[in-house]
Amino acid sequence: MTIQYPKVRLLIGASWRDAPGLPVINPADESEIGTVPKATAQDLDDALEAARHGLQIWKQTAPARRAEIILRATELLRERVDAYAPVIALEQGKTLAQARAEVLRSCDLMAWDANEAKRIYGRVIPAEPGMRHTVIREPLGVIAAFTPWNFPMSSPARKVGGALASGCSIILKPAEETPAGAVLLATALLDAGLPHGVLNLVYGDPAQISAHLIASPIVRGITFTGSTPVGKHLAEIAARYMKPAIMELGGHAPVVICDDVDPWETALACIKGKLNNAGQVCVAPTRYFVHRSIYTQFVDAIGQHGRDVRVGDPFAADSDIGPLTSRRRLDAITALVDDAVAKGARLVCGGKRADGPGFRFPLTVLADVPDNARALVEEPFGPVCLVMPVDSLDEAIAKANATPYGLAGYAFTRSAANAYRLGQEMEVGNLAINHFVSAVSETPFGGIKESGYGREGGVEGLECYTTVKSISHLML
Repeated sequence: MTIQYPKVRLLIGASWRDAPGLPVINPADESEIGTVPKATAQDLDDALEAARHGLQIWKQTAPARRAEIILRATELLRERVDAYAPVIALEQGKTLAQARAEVLRSCDLMAWDANEAKRIYGRVIPAEPGMRHTVIREPLGVIAAFTPWNFPMSSPARKVGGALASGCSIILKPAEETPAGAVLLATALLDAGLPHGVLNLVYGDPAQISAHLIASPIVRGITFTGSTPVGKHLAEIAARYMKPAIMELGGHAPVVICDDVDPWETALACIKGKLNNAGQVCVAPTRYFVHRSIYTQFVDAIGQHGRDVRVGDPFAADSDIGPLTSRRRLDAITALVDDAVAKGARLVCGGKRADGPGFRFPLTVLADVPDNARALVEEPFGPVCLVMPVDSLDEAIAKANATPYGLAGYAFTRSAANAYRLGQEMEVGNLAINHFVSAVSETPFGGIKESGYGREGGVEGLECYTTVKSISHLML
């Protein structure tokens, strides 16, 4: 398949700008496929001014008209999915089918936001005669958004959709490793009629860009998806300038497997839940706490299913997962697996770099993982399943909650009583029971503890891009 990788440029106001930069690497064969530009301080100042001007236009645009433009962009994305999906697979390494699903998910996310924006209601508070108290929600203002490399289009779409639907303008800094997805998203929005300056794209040195944008008085809000250490750093800067932030940070998702489920079918579901993006997902199931009465059967089953997972070329029809996105991820996962095995974990399948070009790593299952293994503390962020036995639901919940993270969690049980307890006691922002979909467009998504704060998606997500104004009016 011949793929034309798009030219990646900065989008500032009405212009696409070229600039020197760094190579973009295809993780399937380690070849250079493009260049990502590096914004200068002047580029950033120009983007800030463009966003300030765009905000004045966009916040005065009727919500129905904003929705019309965003929905038209989703129509264009659907029409272009067969052209856009290969670009995402090429730069990120996920399979073509998963890349196609990502484009379509981007459409769903933005379409829900666009329609819900027409229902960002205020309220009237009862008062004495001649007095009226009203509460309205207004756009927060210019948003600085930072997105990761694992979802080149849908992560930007989630932030862009919420901000634009709420009437904000946005300066988006996507990941330099996978820059083209945001370019394709922005192209669709501009083609749909988005006014110039409402959406701006910048790339370059992450620390320089974040410090410059967050410190600017033009920026009124921050949204970030990425690692907890980087999120803490950005939150500190935002706090310094008293700016609200949405922090969607790392996870280390537990899976509680009770004694009343079929171990074979549950293991198959667990493997399928791990395939998305080769496990490079903040909500990927990772720590499996299995009741001892079905533990042996579960380990045998997940190992057998895991050995059937095929890692290969993202464009090959028989590939279940593609390569990891970078050598850095390959080295990090290899080190975590080696550490766990050295400390006594049992290697059930996988465990070392797969044959072939690129950053290929097979689906890996480790059983009997000891508590001192680094992988139980550090999020592997890859195709690694850590399986441990537990003797009770109490023990499973305690171990599930033992990390500082609290983004997504999963559980499998046929018991309503167990499900109730899990819903009450698992310390996560999103819990899925008997399946692995942690959030959909209409539900809020985000974490607790060191997995962040604020929400994306749902009514709650849109509210994060608005500010509340109370108006008290005495009639004269």
